[in-house]
Amino acid sequence: MQIRDRIKELRRVPAHQLRPHPRNWRQHPQRQQDAMRGVLAEIGYADALLARELPDGSLQLVDGHLRAEVTPDAIVPVLVLDVSEDEALKLLATLDPLAAMADTDAALLAALVADVETDSQAVRALLDDLVAQDPLADQDGSEPADLIVPATFQVVVDCRDEAEQRAVYERLAGEGMKCKVLSL
Repeated sequence: MQIRDRIKELRRVPAHQLRPHPRNWRQHPQRQQDAMRGVLAEIGYADALLARELPDGSLQLVDGHLRAEVTPDAIVPVLVLDVSEDEALKLLATLDPLAAMADTDAALLAALVADVETDSQAVRALLDDLVAQDPLADQDGSEPADLIVPATFQVVVDCRDEAEQRAVYERLAGEGMKCKVLSL
């Protein structure tokens, strides 16, 4: 398989100059924004945003909308990609879901989170929630031996706010259902 390198260059540009992609389907609730601000305040930029150059020379985001949004006055690192609009849509649709497909080793995650120090309450809440997200998993990350799941279904629940989302999650988890929150 021939893998192409689609990165044209790394640019550092003011975040407010980046154009959000009009088809960006990810929404960023206040809790996520606060956690992102906390990480950026404590560490700074450690990853580049992804954008494509439009015919007028402007840069349209493909990934990194939240980082650009919470730091509009910052000079941010941007990987400028050599991709068409169709390829940008494919990236926009698949980057986050591909990352979300990774499995979690609950024991390693718990040990990692225990070693992370932060002054940000939002970052601490994010980390604590990560460890608490899989109440049915054993400490080693495996499913309990007596849990038999005949089929797996994905259900999307549209909640009015974060409190309602948490209540739905807790109710389903309390009834023994394995739940994952895909978007906070």
